[in-house]
Amino acid sequence: MDTSMWLTLLVAALCALPVLLWTLCPYFTQDCMYILKILHLGLRMERYRRRARLYSILDCFLDAVRKHPHKPFIYFMGETYSYLDVDRQSNKVAHALQKVAGLKEGDIVALFLGNEPCFMWMWLGLAKLGCIAALLNFNIRSKSLLHCFSCCDAKVLIVAKELCGAIEEILPALKEKSISVYVLSDTCSTDGMKGISQVITQASDEALSPSLRANIHIHSRALYIYTSGTTGLPKAAIVTHEKIWAASFIQGVAGVTSKDVFYLNLPLYHSSGFLIGFTNCIERGNSLVLRRKFSASQFWDDCRKYNITVIQYIGETMHYLCNTPKKDNDRDHKVKIAIGNGIRAEVCKEFLNRFGNIHIRELYGATEGNVGFLNYTTKIGAVGRINFLHKKFFPCALLKFNTEKEEPVRNADGLCVPAAPGEPGLLVGKITIKSPFTGYAGNKQQTEKKRLSDVFVKGDLYFNSGDLLKIDHENFVYFHDRVGDTFRWKGENVATTEVSDILMMVDCIEEANVYGVKVKGHEGRIGMAAVVLKEGKEFDGIDTHTVIANHLPVYARPHFIRIQSSLELTGTFKMKKVKLVEEGFDPALIRDPLYFLNLAEKKYIALTQEIYNSLIAGDIKL
Repeated sequence: MDTSMWLTLLVAALCALPVLLWTLCPYFTQDCMYILKILHLGLRMERYRRRARLYSILDCFLDAVRKHPHKPFIYFMGETYSYLDVDRQSNKVAHALQKVAGLKEGDIVALFLGNEPCFMWMWLGLAKLGCIAALLNFNIRSKSLLHCFSCCDAKVLIVAKELCGAIEEILPALKEKSISVYVLSDTCSTDGMKGISQVITQASDEALSPSLRANIHIHSRALYIYTSGTTGLPKAAIVTHEKIWAASFIQGVAGVTSKDVFYLNLPLYHSSGFLIGFTNCIERGNSLVLRRKFSASQFWDDCRKYNITVIQYIGETMHYLCNTPKKDNDRDHKVKIAIGNGIRAEVCKEFLNRFGNIHIRELYGATEGNVGFLNYTTKIGAVGRINFLHKKFFPCALLKFNTEKEEPVRNADGLCVPAAPGEPGLLVGKITIKSPFTGYAGNKQQTEKKRLSDVFVKGDLYFNSGDLLKIDHENFVYFHDRVGDTFRWKGENVATTEVSDILMMVDCIEEANVYGVKVKGHEGRIGMAAVVLKEGKEFDGIDTHTVIANHLPVYARPHFIRIQSSLELTGTFKMKKVKLVEEGFDPALIRDPLYFLNLAEKKYIALTQEIYNSLIAGDIKL
């Protein structure tokens, strides 16, 4: 064979190589690009770990102010705030709080604020003083609110003017603990609460000395973000500066650049809004459009008005957008990337078919967790993909799980058993120096409960995610379900024992077993309760509504109630939920009396077959 023939064959082989690679490894290019991004960001993280003085996300923000001071940072309700504007406002906050509250490095301050720009410069101001911020959910009230405030050991509370009523309910308890409460208004007539807006307005906007936070390091606490769990009350997840950095790389991995405009309509008290939204935008140096809350009807109008290129979502977001009336201009926008979690495969397909070729970057993670995934491919339904790099730096596993006993299956040696390929298993992440689990503030018991030992060898230690996932033959990861006493509805985690405690405050209810059930066409699980009535009492639908409305946010209220003569228990006296969840709320299948929460009439009414059919058809809004 002559040389020309060899060259011809070589050229043909080289030309065929991409086709062969695509056939055998269809995600090869995407895998390579993802690995390169992770390596680059990993090296940055390692540099930050090794620095003598902390380089925090605040320092990243200050560098952005010096680099492009007049670049728009926040768009909000017709107003535009540049990087320099936000920097100066945060300086005012820091000077004012230093003056009136005497704040210093290490102090803990709770923020009870809605989605508005002052939330952001309030946190930046606190960070400039070296303070730790606790981000309180503005939906919670009464016992839950007091618990959230108390467990973080804050001495100062800053509250939005419109949320003062919720604070007044717990003010006597706050006074007993000598808590300073400052309201974002010029004045406040309530004894024990002081207006601070005028002080902030009059304060200096000069930069503060870095020496005020000189002792803060990468492992120092920066935030408390609250998450629901098996305790029945929210837990304050400890977020270190290292954790903020790790979370702040997500936009970069998803392909977002400094030229993008990010749409932030999720609550800033959640890690999704605060970390994936706010601090990620600082890391990227881009602009963000902030809304008080999500609006399906105004979503695409906002995207067009502000030339938004990146949107953030939860599963419910996409569901609501797909349910809006179709318009001729549905594809008239510049959105190219969507980052979020909880979207179902069928909703994802519908969304893409209707609104155009948008790169969906579905992710999985937990505020307190040490393992996470991001679907960097075009595979619909997956939350990520396992590769050798992920295995090396974020070692994790799926374990066989007994849903009845709510614990991992162990072998004769007392070690856990790996789940088979394609089988749902409990996700656990190995606790290491580079993938730590920092736990919850003021809750050693729940922190230890999340640590799982003797997993594969005696003495090893893993983080228990409390979630069931599965991995297919192509190493794609899929979310399967939650386990234990938590379910998710309207993008919020609901702790079943907290709801049970509230239901047992109702005069007619003796016992309550709360769980989440699926409703056709809706994301997550909606609240339902099996209850036992007190002897001689009848179910009171009006009083039950009054009690839960006074103590629970809308998303946590059980929409269905099932009256039982007794609650079935396990051998260890835990309430059984699996069968109840499977049976759902169909009156044609359940003989027990069923009730439905009628929000318009503010009471529970008998759940008839007609109402059930309307719910399934989507004619009744949930």
